[in-house]
Amino acid sequence: MPIAVDIDVMLARRKMSVGELADRIGITPANLAVLKNGRAKAVRFATLAALCEVLECQPGDLLRWEAKDTAGE
Repeated sequence: MPIAVDIDVMLARRKMSVGELADRIGITPANLAVLKNGRAKAVRFATLAALCEVLECQPGDLLRWEAKDTAGE
């Protein structure tokens, strides 16, 4: 997936646990882990907005596009 998720980076910067973040944005820790580990197929804008509000960041701080490495193809 060319979209990388940097929730771990923001959690570390805010010294916040996954459980605390999940509680504050209103989703289960398991669903947050799916998103955090890049296994989610989609994210609702409401969830993204809640993440940004709680972590005091912009969507681009949490999500970034990585070009596919074509050197080995």
